[in-house]
Amino acid sequence: MADDILEKGAILQRDKETFAIAPHIPGGIITDFSLLRKLADVAEKYGVKAIKLTSAERFALVGLKPEDLDAVWQELGLVPGAAIGLCVRSIKICPGTTFCRIGLQDAVGVGLKLDEKYHGMALPYKFKIGVSGCPNNCSEASIKDIGLVGMAKGWRVLAGGFVSGLRPRLADVIAQNLNDEEAMDLVDRVLEWYRRQGKAKRLGRVLDEVGLETFVNDLGLPPVQ
Repeated sequence: MADDILEKGAILQRDKETFAIAPHIPGGIITDFSLLRKLADVAEKYGVKAIKLTSAERFALVGLKPEDLDAVWQELGLVPGAAIGLCVRSIKICPGTTFCRIGLQDAVGVGLKLDEKYHGMALPYKFKIGVSGCPNNCSEASIKDIGLVGMAKGWRVLAGGFVSGLRPRLADVIAQNLNDEEAMDLVDRVLEWYRRQGKAKRLGRVLDEVGLETFVNDLGLPPVQ
């Protein structure tokens, strides 16, 4: 039986014969509109069954034949989004102060920096990051392994959220009122802490085992209020 083809970013579909791919488009932001035309042209040329907008702010091309995968990637000129594998899967961002009239913090700027640094980073298990520019939380930071939420005085940082499986978990607040540099530094420390644990489970499950207080202490943060 066929299986996912990790090195080609190809996910086996229900028919057990065709694959879906999700090119990496950081933050889901496209400023070169010729890319949209190229996606459509490639989809038509190779008989794609559908283009699906994903929750990770990507275009998934669904229904590709395995023998066409290399040619499709070459013609798109893009790299796979980390939709499978034990790694940082996605950094989901909202429009933030770049576009949104109610944005409080620069979700686009911070989110794209995090994407550039961490997207695809190998970890003990899958890992997701959300960056929302205001408490409306459009990037669902509360259900991400790491979440940043823009507040009037800076970033609120959360850790340990996820919705996969039968026991979803809301993230815990671990820091507040951080500037951009402080928030990104804390993300780095959380990822390094998680990597050192070496446990094949979501960050939230690890936090449930070691305790939030221990986690916060290990990161050198003040107690959560």
